[in-house]
Amino acid sequence: MNINKEEVFRKKEILDECKVYLKNEFIGIDAIIDNLMDYIAVWYLMPELLRRPVIINLWGMTGVGKTDLIRKLVKFLHFQERFLEMELSNKDSSSWENSVADIFDRNNLGDGLPGIVLFDEIQRFNTIDSNGEPEPQTKFIDFWELLSDGKLSQKYKERMENQFINLILRKKESDKHKITDVSHPNPDTDSFLTYYETLELKKYLRLPHSVEDLTEMNAEEITQLIYESKSKKKIYEPIDYSKILLIISGNLDEAFSMAQQTSEADVDADIFHAFTEKITFVDIKNALSKKFRPEQVSRFGNIHLIYNSLRKSDFETLIHKEISIRQNEILKEYGIHLQVTNSLERLIYRNGVFPVQGVRPVFSSITDILDSNFSKLLFIALMNHAKDLSIDYDESQNIIKAKIGDEFTEIPFIGRVDKIRQANEKDMLASISVHECGHAVAYVMLTGMVPLQLKSRVASSNAAGFTFPHQMHNSAEILIKKIQIYLAGGIAEELIFGKENASAGRQSDREEAMGLAADYIRTYNFDPNFQANYSIEHYPHRMTQQSTDGVIEQMMQDLVEKTRILLESKMDFLQALSRALAEKGSLNPPEIISIANDFHLSAVIQEEGFLYCNAYDLQLKNNK
Repeated sequence: MNINKEEVFRKKEILDECKVYLKNEFIGIDAIIDNLMDYIAVWYLMPELLRRPVIINLWGMTGVGKTDLIRKLVKFLHFQERFLEMELSNKDSSSWENSVADIFDRNNLGDGLPGIVLFDEIQRFNTIDSNGEPEPQTKFIDFWELLSDGKLSQKYKERMENQFINLILRKKESDKHKITDVSHPNPDTDSFLTYYETLELKKYLRLPHSVEDLTEMNAEEITQLIYESKSKKKIYEPIDYSKILLIISGNLDEAFSMAQQTSEADVDADIFHAFTEKITFVDIKNALSKKFRPEQVSRFGNIHLIYNSLRKSDFETLIHKEISIRQNEILKEYGIHLQVTNSLERLIYRNGVFPVQGVRPVFSSITDILDSNFSKLLFIALMNHAKDLSIDYDESQNIIKAKIGDEFTEIPFIGRVDKIRQANEKDMLASISVHECGHAVAYVMLTGMVPLQLKSRVASSNAAGFTFPHQMHNSAEILIKKIQIYLAGGIAEELIFGKENASAGRQSDREEAMGLAADYIRTYNFDPNFQANYSIEHYPHRMTQQSTDGVIEQMMQDLVEKTRILLESKMDFLQALSRALAEKGSLNPPEIISIANDFHLSAVIQEEGFLYCNAYDLQLKNNK
């Protein structure tokens, strides 16, 4: 095998340029791009070495750039004519195509040359339902054959040959009775096969002849050609797609558990990022096993590129970049220098960032907030022949303020999400603040840490706040602490407002606490009096177990009292924290620490990815 080194070096330069280009186009996925370019190197530089296709899997939540990354890669490498993008489904009956082979044939990918195929939204092609039962699968079943070794068998060759032979016989019979006008020959009727019939014959018999040569053959020559091809047996050999780069992309909610929180605009993006950072390819395989059979999961291979959700800084960079693009366009087209303050960028972030939805809502909010107001202000600037346009946002008055040349103008504006946040009634805000601060005080006292976020004013029609915890490793001791933290919200309301004024916001907290208590007794057997597992049925927390119900009830009563005593001992801290939260609507860890210090309480700030766990390593080392 002779490899052209100069050609390899030239292609390597193109890959390096492509990497730079993609990193400039996408924000927050540099590691994904680095890995992708490494994995496609052998396919792009030396495809002749491949004996099976390269399979690369891209997994992540929506809006992180999986599909767009591949499209831009294809365009940069000039593979548009050798690129196929498709979605497989067992349920789509609108498509007449039933196999991957048919689609590959239609797109001329069976010629042994390099190409790129993207199987997008693969989670929709699940072969196992939510109950673990097999899904009926009649379409695209050769997909699994393709992933196995890159070859697709010729299951329909003999049928096609018979069809062509029958066609020839019919045409010969028809020609006996046909009267033709030789003085006005028709090119299409003069040819034994039509142009499309010739293409089909060439494709299915893998003939080296040109279409022009085939159209000039008569019935006997075509028949002989079919029999010769059949005798060589080559037409029965599987088609080799080993030079095709196979990209599989999808969203796996089973691995990205936070993906369901699509309407959440108040949880810090860095928290979601920290959670997704801990997802490994083992988690991906476990998630795939809930959608596909074991032998199918193995065919996805081990190259799994996992997208993290974007960080706060990534969203900020994206917003700043989009504004810069508009500044350059306005300067180029109209000769106007545009300046935008940070307050306007914060406005876009607050109203455009839904962390688990990726970048799409951000682009929508930029159009809503910037572009719609730009057009008004730009019109004024053009009418006044102004060369400078400065835009600011007054957050206290909800006004966009612009300086156009030497003139000033104002546009009342409040973001759509800000409007929802500000709609919360003061009384509701006070109730929510006390509830969430009950959770927070218990969290500080029981774990020695401050929560990642503490919010009472959020973009939700039911005005619910949240106290965002760290990840916790379940042990007997930590389960008890988690139960107390859940109980503390409702108990705090009772202590400050009185039992008769406590809200029903405790419902979900009590359900979670009850579930943990049931697990403590029924599942994990942490109570020495119950060593049998009482949770072998589905939904164990909703079971009526006469032997354990009384114990769980007593456990809940004891922990309620224990939590009440804990909060009563820190009432000054609870009240001060609640007032601060009600006033601001949100407190970050340093602000919580500052208030705790006023009452001589010590707590630490741990990063988003910190796992709260017992000191097992230290105990093991000291256990002699």
